[in-house]
Amino acid sequence: MSTGKLSISSLPSADAGSIAKVIPHGEHFHNAKGLGWFVTGLFVVGDLAGGGIVALPTALIQSDFYLGVALMIIMTFIVTFTSYVLGRSWTTLTECWPEYRHHTRKPYAEIGFRAAGKWMRIFVSIICNITQFMIAVVYILLAAKNIQDAVKAFAGVDFSFCIVVIILAVCLLPLTFLKSPADFCKLPEFKVTNIFLALGTFLFSYGGHTAFPTIQHDMKTPADFTKSTLLAFSIMAAMYLPTGIAGYLAYGDSLRDSVINSIQTIAIQQAINILITVHLILTLTIVFNPLNQEMEELFRVPQSFCWQRVLVRTGIMVVVVFVAESVPSFGPLLDLVGGSTLTLSSIVFPCIFFCFINARKKKMLEHGHDHGVASFSDVLKYNKTWILVASAICVVFGIIGGGAATFSAIVEITSTKFEYPCYVSPFLNLTDSSDSSSTNCCGEYQNITVFDSVTCSNPDLNFYG
Repeated sequence: MSTGKLSISSLPSADAGSIAKVIPHGEHFHNAKGLGWFVTGLFVVGDLAGGGIVALPTALIQSDFYLGVALMIIMTFIVTFTSYVLGRSWTTLTECWPEYRHHTRKPYAEIGFRAAGKWMRIFVSIICNITQFMIAVVYILLAAKNIQDAVKAFAGVDFSFCIVVIILAVCLLPLTFLKSPADFCKLPEFKVTNIFLALGTFLFSYGGHTAFPTIQHDMKTPADFTKSTLLAFSIMAAMYLPTGIAGYLAYGDSLRDSVINSIQTIAIQQAINILITVHLILTLTIVFNPLNQEMEELFRVPQSFCWQRVLVRTGIMVVVVFVAESVPSFGPLLDLVGGSTLTLSSIVFPCIFFCFINARKKKMLEHGHDHGVASFSDVLKYNKTWILVASAICVVFGIIGGGAATFSAIVEITSTKFEYPCYVSPFLNLTDSSDSSSTNCCGEYQNITVFDSVTCSNPDLNFYG
């Protein structure tokens, strides 16, 4: 191939048995059967807009509104940048290594491999699997809570939340067998420690990067993923900011884990409830798929439908249900996932991987052959200053913020918001802690309603500590 900058037909790769063929400068790999950038952007929105949106108003309460709004704006810019560099990383892989121009089962892990070697491929794969697993737990908890609230509202039956989790899992299991596819508004006293819990919620709401390389891999022109990113996060900002601000201003400290329960017009409350639940259930079928396939690959299960597939996927569902029944509160778990694995996969990894892959590519073009994983001095030499500075800021923000959010979430789960596991409560003669009502009311004592027909849930005046 010849270009205006260099002439390289093929470059010997440092990886045995692989030949790196560089696509000419200014040109990009095209997949004729792939998705356009606009549809891809909508897929990204679908991946991101899940359970996090219902918890955003609570996060603004925890972060004292103005700081929370600032954090949301900062997070929008950070995740847009990290999506951009993650997309650039995958584009580089398709340009330099021809094996990635065809079906690749785990694109994110391959990015880690080209950035830091085989051990990083394994580590990234583990982080992605843990993330998918914990997201599945959070979504099952939230969907079960929404279903419980809907049954209360429409049938007047107070079904045990723990039982709803099991019923939902049983109903989902057959789908996973398929192949891939001021008085009224009172605000609580501000606490610094709540900022980190809010940050965990923000990170969960914006972090969906584990799926981005897979989505980009299916694009007609993967290099156009930047356009998809800008579209997706513009839509997310238009959704998240109004939801968070309106919830904060309207409901104050009546907000708990989900804003849905603070809406006092029952018809609207349950309409939103049902729509969110449908979205969560459909998303769960997608979330389980890569995790199921990873375990099937580990246990060498045939790709055709067989009893081994049923056994492995049933086992995974049982483990997910066990964790859900062990931590039966989706709010603190959402903060934990957002502050830990999602921070790594959505903020830290994309920046580090791009800097190393970009340096490796430029060194490859300069010397005429692939030297393997780039060194730290190569990273400093071959990357632009603004990329290095922006990446360093994001990595530091992710490590410090994510670490603090993770610690705060663990403290919350084990102390302030501790709930006995569902399978322990019966032996302690504890009844289901859920209320007979699904509406959280406003006011100093959380007992003020707009309509006389609304029954308030039990007050929780210490929800924010």
